[in-house]
Amino acid sequence: MTKLKSLQSFVTSAIVTSALSFTALTSVNLFAHDNHVKNEGHVHDAKALEQAVSGDHRSAKNKARDQYRHPVETLSFFGFTPTMTVVEITPGGGWYTEILAPALKGKGKLYAAHYPDTGEDNYYSNSRKKLEKKIASNDVFSEVMLTNFVPRKKSELAPQASADMVLTFRNLHNWKDAGVEQVFKDAFNALKPGGVLGVVEHRLPAGIAAEKAVGYVSEANTIKQAKAAGFRFAGASEINANPKDMTQHPKGVWTLPPVLRLGEEDKEKYLAIGESDRMTLKFIKPENTNFSDFKKQSLK
Repeated sequence: MTKLKSLQSFVTSAIVTSALSFTALTSVNLFAHDNHVKNEGHVHDAKALEQAVSGDHRSAKNKARDQYRHPVETLSFFGFTPTMTVVEITPGGGWYTEILAPALKGKGKLYAAHYPDTGEDNYYSNSRKKLEKKIASNDVFSEVMLTNFVPRKKSELAPQASADMVLTFRNLHNWKDAGVEQVFKDAFNALKPGGVLGVVEHRLPAGIAAEKAVGYVSEANTIKQAKAAGFRFAGASEINANPKDMTQHPKGVWTLPPVLRLGEEDKEKYLAIGESDRMTLKFIKPENTNFSDFKKQSLK
């Protein structure tokens, strides 16, 4: 009887051990499969960006700036995927639009929130005309949707809670504090809960007065402003950092390339420095934000 009980106990243990081993193996296989799918997704996303970056629609002059702007790495850090709805605020000459438009075409959406054309002969209207001309110049831009952005005034960058990502590249210094605070509110309203606000800007070193480094912006203050608009700070990347840039230049940040405001004066010196030192910040709109929060935010 004792031998029978021992045999039964052994068989039961063997069955339990086999079941646990099978469950563990299944879990490992599922985990590996999920990781494989995620990795495949990341590879696909990066490939879409790389194809856009290397496209023939981009000029050699614009491609030469990739070494300073790191578009693939920057957008990957923000979590870009080709199926997203993305808003680019004030595309200017469309440097990033040349990358975002083809990467999103046919799968996602791109809103270009730019200054409106008021019919006046000024920077804002002329900038809008140039962007419209660029968008009409090539089929890669055929799905870009233009919206109006007015600095320091409430603007609907995209339909409320429709965007997965809002991006702004080197614009904060133009808008000043009041303008940045309003832009962050506009971005918050445009984003879905869980959506990303990506910011790249000339970085003011801690302890340096803003008037001594014109065109550069405080990273700590930018984070504070985004949090005040309701965002959660998700992290920073040094991908666009430039330790050669000491930030205090005769003509501010525009002393450096690509502007080179001093012309031929010390040109080689500033070319050797390269483009500005930049902060790259990622913020997230909290998942638990609801429609009543949108209304409160839009009324502020």
